[in-house]
Amino acid sequence: MKLAIVVQRYGINLGGGSELHARYIAELLSSRFEVRVLTTCARDYLSWRNEFSPGVEEINGIPVERFRVSRERNVHDFGTRSQRVFGRRHTLQEEMDWLTSQGPVSPDLISRLRQSADEFDFVILFAVRYYEAYHGARAVPERAILVPTAEREPSIGLAIFQPIFRGVRAIMYNSPEEQATIQAVAGNQDVPGVVVGVGSAIPPNVDPARARQKFKLLRPFLVYIGRIDPNKGCTEMFDLFQRYVNRFGRDLDLILIGTQALPIPDDPRIRHLGFVSDQDKFDVLSAAEALIMPSYFESLSMVMLESWALGRPVVANALCEVLAGQCLRSGAGLCYRNGTEFAEALDRILDDDVFANVLGRKGREYFKRHYSWPVIERKYVDMFDRLTSEPRSKQMEPSPGWFARRRTTVPAATAVLANLPFGPVPASETSPGVSP
Repeated sequence: MKLAIVVQRYGINLGGGSELHARYIAELLSSRFEVRVLTTCARDYLSWRNEFSPGVEEINGIPVERFRVSRERNVHDFGTRSQRVFGRRHTLQEEMDWLTSQGPVSPDLISRLRQSADEFDFVILFAVRYYEAYHGARAVPERAILVPTAEREPSIGLAIFQPIFRGVRAIMYNSPEEQATIQAVAGNQDVPGVVVGVGSAIPPNVDPARARQKFKLLRPFLVYIGRIDPNKGCTEMFDLFQRYVNRFGRDLDLILIGTQALPIPDDPRIRHLGFVSDQDKFDVLSAAEALIMPSYFESLSMVMLESWALGRPVVANALCEVLAGQCLRSGAGLCYRNGTEFAEALDRILDDDVFANVLGRKGREYFKRHYSWPVIERKYVDMFDRLTSEPRSKQMEPSPGWFARRRTTVPAATAVLANLPFGPVPASETSPGVSP
């Protein structure tokens, strides 16, 4: 079987959840199938500037075809268009213009897909909100398997994505919450889908003592791993942490790992290690008292799964339904909605070693049961087998015509989002297999 993985960026040292997700799945499936990656020459997700050379290179044994981005992103233009389609009644054409403004625009990549004919049995498209996934799904709908990585943020309410959710061959969801949101907005319950997520490449020799020595981690600490960005809830995290240690006099540090996109408080208890190797990341995580996950928008938190794989508890933002759902189903994390609950969660973990160890044990069990690589691989293989044996049941809806695209009849995406069901999905309501 031949598979194409399509994603907006691809490489070893690229930040970004969907990009890492795509690489992990490409490398996992390459042990059983012939896998080829189609991506752009962009490295930076803000500008989409062409930094890689076009053509074919090999990364970890997988051929990677790169195509040039035809235009860099104008951040001001994208912001203006986002305000329009998210906050006001608008046209479908304005949503299409938003998609183009976001980028990365690579017509050559889409042409390559259209011309692939029977070269690939299936085309796995990552991150629905990007140009490549949207136009890729329309280019090869009969072979398209979508990995939406869709967060509960306004773009999920855009009308242009609903036909994509209804017209692809299958959808590999990251979480039950993502599946529930997409099915509510698109009415695509008849499209084959499975909650699968992704595993992680955890080194076999993780060593907390090595991290303490290398980075001089002399006191107990919490750790945050990810982009240090207001959109990830980091501003609030800094405030909650400082209020907590100041009020209760805790001998506790907050260690940050990841790319900095906002000022970090000038506080000796908050240390930024920058971008570290995977080995160092896992060593530090294994030494932490707990992982802090403050984000409001996630489709799946890979770093929470990594924390649980190492037996470390998690303290997560309850106002993100996906994070709350992961904690609820695993029994391995505590959630907070305000400063009081943040402090209570930390007190429970820091003051009760038995309780913290129970959370860690449950986390290990949850990761092994749902997110170990054999489990992930089996779900993909089962989906390929199902799609190979079943005829395609419906066609992709055609794009609206010129006049239809210009009628100001499309509701604001935030209004659509506000009407969707919200909340974590309990374990009793999740399906371990393929649906429908």
